[in-house]
Amino acid sequence: MTNAFDVVIVGAGMVGAALASGLGQNRFRVAVVDRAPAPAFRPDASPDIRVSALSAGSERYLHSLGAWAPIQAMRATPYRRLAVWDETRHPLIRLIPRKLTEVEFNAAHLNAPHLGHIVENTVTQQALWQVAEAEPSVTLYAGHDVVSLSQDHEGATVRLDNGSELSASLVVGADGAQSRVRDLAGIGISRDQYGQQAMVISVRYQGAVEDITWQGFHPSGPRAFLPLHSAGADHPGESWASLVWYDTPQELARLKALGHHELMAEIQRGFPSALPQLTHIEARASFPIARQHARHYVSGRVVLTGDAAHTINPLAGQGVNLGFQDARCLQGLLKEARRAGDDLANPTWLNQYEHLRRPANRRMMLAMDAFYHLFSNRIPPVHLLRNLGLGAARALPFARNQVARYAMGLDDDLPVPVKLLAERLPGLHRI
Repeated sequence: MTNAFDVVIVGAGMVGAALASGLGQNRFRVAVVDRAPAPAFRPDASPDIRVSALSAGSERYLHSLGAWAPIQAMRATPYRRLAVWDETRHPLIRLIPRKLTEVEFNAAHLNAPHLGHIVENTVTQQALWQVAEAEPSVTLYAGHDVVSLSQDHEGATVRLDNGSELSASLVVGADGAQSRVRDLAGIGISRDQYGQQAMVISVRYQGAVEDITWQGFHPSGPRAFLPLHSAGADHPGESWASLVWYDTPQELARLKALGHHELMAEIQRGFPSALPQLTHIEARASFPIARQHARHYVSGRVVLTGDAAHTINPLAGQGVNLGFQDARCLQGLLKEARRAGDDLANPTWLNQYEHLRRPANRRMMLAMDAFYHLFSNRIPPVHLLRNLGLGAARALPFARNQVARYAMGLDDDLPVPVKLLAERLPGLHRI
């Protein structure tokens, strides 16, 4: 038996669930397929090791979907300041006082209540599933995988592992970096693996919930602190945080093999002195990082969003924010296509989606790679250059605020100095 829909979305992570919610609220008949069961949230549980820094722009989008209130009712930690500085030890650092190269972005300088929120991925996903499930025109197929996809001039058909067939005018691949839909549609990718990996560590620390997230840059990669919520009555005076340690695969393998006490000591020694005193390590995980971009976002009746279309260096946690921008853009264009009485897979609309989103995603890729190449080395002239750059950012509030507005999703274009630097980096023409 074949079930008919307007749109089939494969992947019910944060981006896929957001798109399903938005389309359902506009009365599209939507099927959402995901191999995983519905996400669960327990208020007394330790935080999910996977967290995202949701920008102010993403917050607005989630609010428009009705998902922001449920997120706040679960757990979300606002951050009002973001700090970056260089931790490299080199004789040239004596030429510039270190204090002058510590840059802090502050929401107060932008007349904003906060720069963003740190939110556990399961919290965001569950809130969006709740919103999607509340829409009568949205059907969730949880715990199922896609085994085949076919398309012609009349429509597309997705076959599931239980034998069910779903037909639609459009199939959306929102199924992550290893997208099955992308492969079935024959869409290739360009991929560059970074020399670093990232280790994420859930910890408790002594002290109140912080309102700042920061990154100290080492030649081997940044080490970042993301504040989370209070640890509650069971651990008075303590709070949760997520730490990110970028380094070589060999070094991270060594760290992962350590016991909790040994790893805690390594973190306290290896992280910047701004790190609060740790009291407990809850969980750890490491993953390779890569820049990946689909050759096309559209192939016939298939369109890609989120990590299925692009992955970037997670340096500033912008991946999911780009995915939400994809979803919001595609949602708006599909509304216009239906209003015009067009086929949802009409190239006029889908090509416009690619025309709008591909350059925007590429700009963020360039920005993240600019910072990666600038900070991940020990070359003395580059070391001096980046410290001069941080000093200039500290001294020029307008430039600093321009960068902050871009990261918050309030401005669409890269600040000019970052754009000029990014365009001169090797290998980025392939993005």
